[in-house]
Amino acid sequence: MFDLKWIRDHPEAYDRGLTRRGLGGAAREVIALDRQWREAQTEAERLQAERNKLAKEIGAAKAQGRDAADLLRRVAESKNRQAALEARAGALKAELDGVLAALPNVPAEEVPDGLDETHNKLIRQHGAPPAFAFPAKDHAAIGEGLRMMDFETAGRLSGARFVVLSGALARLERALAQFMLDLHTGEYGYREVSPPLLVRDETMFGTGQLPKFAEDQFKTTQGLWLIPTAEVSLTNLFGDRILDEAELPVRVTAWTPCFRAEAGAAGKDTRGMIRQHQFSKVELVSIAHPDQSEAEHERMTACAEEVLKRLGLAYRVMLLCAGDMGFASRKTYDIEVWLPGQNAYREISSCSNCGDFQARRMRARFRPKDGKGTRFVHTLNGSGLAVGRTLIAVVENYQLRNGAVAVPDVLKPYLGGLEVIGGV
Repeated sequence: MFDLKWIRDHPEAYDRGLTRRGLGGAAREVIALDRQWREAQTEAERLQAERNKLAKEIGAAKAQGRDAADLLRRVAESKNRQAALEARAGALKAELDGVLAALPNVPAEEVPDGLDETHNKLIRQHGAPPAFAFPAKDHAAIGEGLRMMDFETAGRLSGARFVVLSGALARLERALAQFMLDLHTGEYGYREVSPPLLVRDETMFGTGQLPKFAEDQFKTTQGLWLIPTAEVSLTNLFGDRILDEAELPVRVTAWTPCFRAEAGAAGKDTRGMIRQHQFSKVELVSIAHPDQSEAEHERMTACAEEVLKRLGLAYRVMLLCAGDMGFASRKTYDIEVWLPGQNAYREISSCSNCGDFQARRMRARFRPKDGKGTRFVHTLNGSGLAVGRTLIAVVENYQLRNGAVAVPDVLKPYLGGLEVIGGV
């Protein structure tokens, strides 16, 4: 949710921001509804003040024995008009809130213009893609060849976009998550959390999944939502809370299953594990002081990058353009890892600074040191990393000619010293 007072004071900037998101004209609807709501509210308040004055005149007339019938008629008319105006104001405010709830955050100034990934900006690149002396396979071919990645059985159990991992690949997935958690908690100060996987409507609203993206989510028959990312649970830990400034920043992390209906991605990445309905992810969330959120964003991105550096995987960091960012973000870095099987870089993490956009929706605040009032915190989130996609990257980048997969050095302690998965 965006600050309505800021919109009133900066209508052109708000309109420009939404236009950069491909939503030209949406700001004008907000501003028009806000004006109509305030006009109705102001007129209702004026009628109330007028009626208070009439009440005094009626009292004086009765005290003097004068006829107050005309004054009483005017009071009755005023009451009816005020009731109608208050009903109109209430309806306009509800409509305004609904429109605002469905509009995305405004991009930061440094975010490049553009409506799709072709306008994203390369920030930096690390490492070189491996050169194989044999034709590189994709992860699905490697995993099926090892008989440890089974899409057919998963399809029989659950349908498309599911996988059964077994043996050393299942253990590799667990090892990756444990390595990530150990790194983020042990070296970067994130506090590990095991949050709920099922949440209420207001929790999904707080981080921006509702109301706009309901079709991309899974909902139970009891009315709870399966989280699409631990960002939802972790960020909402601080909803309706007031922290002390001295507590900031707060950094938390979680390894959870994630569930996405992928309604908006029909036909995309149907082969393999790239885009699944169920996957696991290590999530990073920071609750920061507004003056420190940009620095926290750079720090979080560096934490996610370090996972790839220690795994020895080539990657690049992209600054997303205005039209390619997530709904709640004001600035996003995508980290894209090299996948030999696709001969391309693919997203493995998004690190976003949401400013106070989510905090306003969930009323997450802090009390400044001077103790004067409260301010909204800034929220940040990032994948540290998507575990399934990291497994894909390891399998493809460490593949051997005979179909086996070498184990990266940093993961060997988590796999009991195993050097190679599969092979002869």
